[in-house]
Amino acid sequence: MKHGKATQNSVRLIFAGITLMLASGCVTSRLENMREGSTGIAEGESVVIMAKSYHLGNETEASYIACVEDALSRGRSGLNVIPHQQFVDSLFPWFEPRTAPSETKGLEKLMNRPGVADRIADQGVRYIIWLDGDTDRVAGGGSLSCAAGPGGGGCFGFAWWQNDADYNAAIWDLKGLDSAGSVTADFRGTSFLPALVVPIPLIARTKAAACKGLAEQLHAFIVAEPQV
Repeated sequence: MKHGKATQNSVRLIFAGITLMLASGCVTSRLENMREGSTGIAEGESVVIMAKSYHLGNETEASYIACVEDALSRGRSGLNVIPHQQFVDSLFPWFEPRTAPSETKGLEKLMNRPGVADRIADQGVRYIIWLDGDTDRVAGGGSLSCAAGPGGGGCFGFAWWQNDADYNAAIWDLKGLDSAGSVTADFRGTSFLPALVVPIPLIARTKAAACKGLAEQLHAFIVAEPQV
């Protein structure tokens, strides 16, 4: 009986050690930017975030856009962000899926349309940020089983899965009617679900980390002049 309890306690200690080990370092990231022109933003100027895949009928998740909008505008040094739907509605129909410009070379023609430049100026929009990407489950494995009986129940086993959040942000400068560059964020997170009677989920917040990381890079890209 004592031997059984000792074995059970040893298993629990080993399991606890594995859990603590897995709880850290479960998200990796890669952030890059490519600059095509100088940037900066003055008081009264703002940015708007749009879904680039909007053109293709596979719209980047609205929740991710909302997250980046919030993160980019947060804090004392936050940027003035115009909600994308407000921007689209104010310029109807020129930023609907069938009419929105897909390349910067279409900006000059768009700005010359009656009322477009005035409506953009009224909102102080200096930059349009086109977001493209998504978060996908790319791998997973393990085995987990649960059972219940007259004496109780529980779950035993171990499962894991890996999500990849890969996003690209193309920055258009409406002042110069050209591309200022792009920022990319690739975050990969592995979540674990060990179970010894009670499952203990260790979730990697991959999309949230990608949102925060991309917003920080965008802020630095837009505000800071390139080093000479």
